[in-house]
Amino acid sequence: MALIRKLPVELNFGFIHRRGLFFIFSAALFLGSIGLFLTQGLNFGVDFRGGILMEVRTPQPADLGELRGRLNALGVGEVSLQQFGEPTDVLINIAKQEGDEQQQILAIEAVKDALGSGIEIRRQEFVGPKIGDELKEAGLLATVLALLGIGVYIWLRFEWQFGVAALIALVHDVVATIGFYSLTQIEFNLATLAAVLTIAGYSINDTVVIFDRVRESLRRYKKLPLPEVLNRSINMTLSRTILTSLTTLLALFALFFFGGEVIRGFSAGLIWGVAIGTYSSVGLAVPLLTFIKLRRGGADEEDTEAETAEASS
Repeated sequence: MALIRKLPVELNFGFIHRRGLFFIFSAALFLGSIGLFLTQGLNFGVDFRGGILMEVRTPQPADLGELRGRLNALGVGEVSLQQFGEPTDVLINIAKQEGDEQQQILAIEAVKDALGSGIEIRRQEFVGPKIGDELKEAGLLATVLALLGIGVYIWLRFEWQFGVAALIALVHDVVATIGFYSLTQIEFNLATLAAVLTIAGYSINDTVVIFDRVRESLRRYKKLPLPEVLNRSINMTLSRTILTSLTTLLALFALFFFGGEVIRGFSAGLIWGVAIGTYSSVGLAVPLLTFIKLRRGGADEEDTEAETAEASS
């Protein structure tokens, strides 16, 4: 509560006057993310690329080098080991085996035999490449439909100009998040895809709050120049935006550090997404409205002139 009391009630940061810097940064981030995706790609998990995933627990802290040597001697193809959570917990990723489902089962049994009876098998999954390809297509389709649905919602709730600005900001956030996963090479699976869609929902929530204030201010301050109206709207909602983002980040950092390896990629993506979504709502979605002729109305002229005089004083 002490932090909330210390926040100034009337903020007056010049966001719209610095929109050129925001646009340059956003363009660089957008193009850089596309470049990373095209050059490095994503570290697809078993969900998308197909293969075998096993989660095991050893009686003592795991010796990854020794375990890797044992599994490589099986000749089952590419094997990757990753320690997570406790020192005794290990994730084993094995490339899909040539042949039918029976060959995958044989590979799993061979791995179990190589690990020995002293190692507990806590989870095992197999995803075929055909299913992985179908999941990629479904994930892409879900993302595109979600963005279009959000754009239509903003269009119907406000005006088409707001919908265009919101959709551009959302595409920016999604592409920037894909760039983040490409840069860090955090495993991209169904959970991290859910993080991408969650980021879009969080970002549009912030944007809608600011757009509501923009619409109200357009009716209230008819005499003020559009950039000034937009800037006032951002500043009037800035305390709410900052506090909401900070409290969300506190929960996400707790998940990242204490939630375990299984959801770490999900948490990391959301942390990045909340930060970039907050930025895009303030520094991209609203400044884009300066390039579109917005309609003003809904207030009596006398009331508007009085509010304009109040704003100018």
